Amino acid sequence: MSENYALKAATRSGLGRKAAKKDRLNNSIPAVLYGHGIPTQPLMLNQLDFVRIFRSAGESTLIDLSVDAGESVKVLIHSIQQDPLKDTISHVDFYQVRMDEELTAEVELVFIGEAPAVKDLGGTLVKNFSNIEIQCLPKDLLHNIEIDISALASFDDLIRVKDIKLPAGVVSLTDSEGVIAAVSAPRTAEELAALEEEVVEN
Repeated sequence: MSENYALKAATRSGLGRKAAKKDRLNNSIPAVLYGHGIPTQPLMLNQLDFVRIFRSAGESTLIDLSVDAGESVKVLIHSIQQDPLKDTISHVDFYQVRMDEELTAEVELVFIGEAPAVKDLGGTLVKNFSNIEIQCLPKDLLHNIEIDISALASFDDLIRVKDIKLPAGVVSLTDSEGVIAAVSAPRTAEELAALEEEVVEN
């Protein structure tokens, strides 16, 4: 059973860059709430509370958002903006979902197990995907998807998107033939020597 996340927000009265900068100086993050058939609402969040929830919930987990201590609504973190110099979150977009309406979301892939082709044959694990896109009702959203790499026993083995067993009501929108993970064979002595020669020449 997935964990429940709750977050409080306040209506943001001041708009524009100056107001947003003032919010950040007060350890708050400017945000906006929007959704299908609802008016866009500017918000203000406590920075520490949001960062704590974002690190755990990510962008594919429903959050109960309460504005001005009112009744909570179900939202997803649609996007965040970060300050590249300070490495802090500068703005957040929330999307209010309808529980009877399907949505799409990017879901993180979590790799578990140990690949025999790495452990026993000395290969290198190659991960081509860190997430996939799914479509489902909000109640069926997945926080993450586990990929068991113990199926990679040889260098010919592949784990494709179509190999993921998704729960009923959840479909993948990512190319089904996409290779999620494989194991590459170790380089031969001849390949390593050729690589060293190329480095010296350059």
